[in-house]
Amino acid sequence: MQRPVLTARQQWDAELLLKAQGVRVVFFDVDGVLTDGGLYFSAEGESLKRFHTLDGHGLKMLHKAGITPAVVTGRDSAPLRLRLKQLGITHARFGTEDKVPAAEAILAELGLQWDQAAAMGDDWPDLPMLRRSRFASAPANAHEEVLHEADWVSAKGGGEGAVRQLCDLLLAANGVYAALLAEYGS
Repeated sequence: MQRPVLTARQQWDAELLLKAQGVRVVFFDVDGVLTDGGLYFSAEGESLKRFHTLDGHGLKMLHKAGITPAVVTGRDSAPLRLRLKQLGITHARFGTEDKVPAAEAILAELGLQWDQAAAMGDDWPDLPMLRRSRFASAPANAHEEVLHEADWVSAKGGGEGAVRQLCDLLLAANGVYAALLAEYGS
């Protein structure tokens, strides 16, 4: 059974908002979540990544709301580290296939528990982290097993605004979406 797909302009289901309320950290996979999942290489073999600016602004809004964005990924690359630096994301673990211990190390650093965590993933290696999180989410183009485990599925694909939609939902659940939007005028 696929979960409901909702956008920021729609009324979120009260039960969904309640489940997302109180989230203090969000774990993101990279390939297929923060990016489109494609592996791009220059002629010299340098790794390239495509990130969406909407996602970046959503991550900045999480920071502003006191919700920590964190990255737990199976790969490592210079473009990824640069993007995380640009976004001010300091809690990250790279090159790890077993994501639970990596996420638990970040939780310990922050003094938080799994019931204060959300996660967004797209493939099997993300499932253990998603299952432990208070609020599990997935981009629209995630593997079907991940879609089945998610509490919420974005209408957007990985690297195409899925992260932003999750950020908006979490901001709404924590009562700060309207106030942050108001900072940009009416």
